[in-house]
Amino acid sequence: MTSIQTANTTHTNASIRCSAAASTATSLYEAISTAYQEALEQLGVPLPDLVVVFVSAKYGEEIRSAMESLNEIAPARYLLGTTAEAVLANNDEYESEPAISIWMAQLPNAEITPLTLEYSQTADGGTFLGWPDNLIWPTDATMLLLADPFSFPVDGLIARLEEDRPGLPILGGMASGGNQPGSNTLVINGETYDSGAVGIILGGGVRVRPVVSQGCRPIGKPMVVTKAEDNMLVELGGRPAFVQLRAVYETLDDHDKQLVKNSLHVGRVASEYQDHFEPGDFLVRNVVGADPETGVVAVGDLIRTGQTVQFHVRDAHTAHEDLQALLTRQTAKPPAGALIFTCNGRGRRLFSTPSHDASCLQQLLGPLPVAGFFAQGEIGPIGNTNCLHGFTASIALFEAAE
Repeated sequence: MTSIQTANTTHTNASIRCSAAASTATSLYEAISTAYQEALEQLGVPLPDLVVVFVSAKYGEEIRSAMESLNEIAPARYLLGTTAEAVLANNDEYESEPAISIWMAQLPNAEITPLTLEYSQTADGGTFLGWPDNLIWPTDATMLLLADPFSFPVDGLIARLEEDRPGLPILGGMASGGNQPGSNTLVINGETYDSGAVGIILGGGVRVRPVVSQGCRPIGKPMVVTKAEDNMLVELGGRPAFVQLRAVYETLDDHDKQLVKNSLHVGRVASEYQDHFEPGDFLVRNVVGADPETGVVAVGDLIRTGQTVQFHVRDAHTAHEDLQALLTRQTAKPPAGALIFTCNGRGRRLFSTPSHDASCLQQLLGPLPVAGFFAQGEIGPIGNTNCLHGFTASIALFEAAE
């Protein structure tokens, strides 16, 4: 029986303190207890305000009972967690072995509200149930959300909150450990669920700063959509969309031409109210088809006439540069800790070196207590618009509110 624990020196940001640890112990109960005690010792308090736990699905049949006992094994004022395909902590990503990661924080003056949500289809349409009675939204609120991909339509929740709470950042991910309905486990405080979503609303004395890296690089120039139908780009700048794409293609070197063939995307500007656009300003979606005869380019998103779009490509080098550039922009004081929700298509499936996202975060903002998991969809804002992403690293940086 072996275990590995990794915990950074506890970081403080004003009065906020964070720590993180991981374990690969064969027994899940031992892994949770070991990592919790390691992180708690680093934090230096008897009871954390918030504990977030990510459990590798490779632990199998032990998971449900261990998650049901999580409140006793890893006590905290508030506890949030999910099963996952793989987890990460501090400098390391655990993709090929059973592992758990635990992140905890002491958050004085923070206002924290736990959430358990489910989606119900009614005769009048879909509705989201489970909102706390008399919910009072704190100052500078952020929502952390973990959801089951088989039962919870995150896009619908995002659309609703866009109307009810415009500007509210939502960060999190879709559980990735199970391959069928009911096979994921979500936990909030002492309760476990195999469907729906769990989360917390944070505010008051804590601020969560989002960093969302979509791993893409723009090619060509931004163009205005002059004709669109649903998800189809018909005309860009008054010319057929495919004609514009072909013109961009002819300007590229051989490497980028190959990327266009294998990993072409379209980014639409999240906010039109700016003079120029940078890589972090686009919501990137897959190109799902192109027809040279009709000139139409089909995108995995709804497109409207008048929007500004730009073609993008993705590869490991581009994904690295994008994450590095976005983290380098974080010029404010160093955060106290971070949570990472990274795509299960990243990691060793994309990068040639192990622990890429975790290492990049440590190199640019660390040493930093970090935990996270490989998600089946990542949630985070582009500009002021929350989105469900793919191939993205969505990062929540924790700092004291000013």
